[in-house]
Amino acid sequence: MTSMKLYDDVCLQASRATTFSYSTSFGLGVRSLHKRFRAPIHSIYGFVRFADEIVDTFHDHDKRALLEQFTTDTWRAIEEGISLNPILHSFQNTVRTYSIDRENIETFLRSMTMDLEQQRHDRHSFDAYILGSAEVVGLMCLRVFVEGNDAEYQRLKPPAMRLGAAFQKVNFLRDLRHDHQSLGRTYFPGIDVLNLDAKAKEGIEQSIDADFDAGHEGIKQLPRGARFGVYVAYRYYRALHERIRLMPSERILAERVSVPNTAKASLLMRSYVRHSLGLL
Repeated sequence: MTSMKLYDDVCLQASRATTFSYSTSFGLGVRSLHKRFRAPIHSIYGFVRFADEIVDTFHDHDKRALLEQFTTDTWRAIEEGISLNPILHSFQNTVRTYSIDRENIETFLRSMTMDLEQQRHDRHSFDAYILGSAEVVGLMCLRVFVEGNDAEYQRLKPPAMRLGAAFQKVNFLRDLRHDHQSLGRTYFPGIDVLNLDAKAKEGIEQSIDADFDAGHEGIKQLPRGARFGVYVAYRYYRALHERIRLMPSERILAERVSVPNTAKASLLMRSYVRHSLGLL
C-alpha cells in the first residue's frame, strides 16, 4: 500500500466513523449499498454533517468564522486534491472522482449560512433552504450512483430531490421542539410551533407524503447497486413519519420520536425480501 493510499484510507475511516457516530440509521442504509458506493457516500455524509455541526452545535464559538473557514478549506481541498482535514480530503476525492457539481456544493453551503441568519421562514426562504440543505445532497449522492451517466443523472434528478426534501421535512417535524427551544428556529412557514394544531400538522404530513411518493418512483429506477440502500433509508424515514403521524400534535413538542432498533431490524429484513423479489 502506498503512503498516499494509506492516507486516503485513514481519512475515509474518519468519514465512516462520522456516519455511524451521528446516524446509525443512515449508516444502515449506506451499509446496504454495493460496496463500491459506500466510501463516496460516507464522504458526502461526513462533509454535510461537519457543516451542520458548525451551525447547530458550536454555540461557544464564532460559528460564522468557523463556517467561512470550512468553506474556504472545502474549495481549497477540491482545487488542490488534498486536505489535512480528513473529512474534507475524503470529500474532495469524491467530488473529483464523480464530477459533483460545484453549484450544488455552493447551494448547500448557502443553506448553512441561512441557519446563522434566519430563524423563521416564509415559503420562498423555506423552499430555498430545503433545496440547499437536502435536495442538493440527494443530487450529490445521485452523481455517485449513476457513475458518470449524465443522461441518467438528468432523468433521476427530480425524484432524488423530492426524496431529499421528504427526509429533511421529517427531520424538521421530529425535531420541532429542539429546533424551536434550543436553536430558536422555526422552519415550516406559517406555523405557530407553540400552538401546532391537527390541521397544520396534517398539511405538513401531506406535503411529506407527496415527496415520498415521488422519491419512491425514482428509487425503483436507480442502478441495482444503489437501489437497496436508498430503499432502506426510504423505508426507515417513512416508518419514522408514520410514527409521527400517529402522535397528537401537542405531543410533538413533548417528546422526540424514534424508530426502535428492533423495528429497524425488521424493516431491514422486509426491505431485503421486497428488493430480492423486485417488489419495491
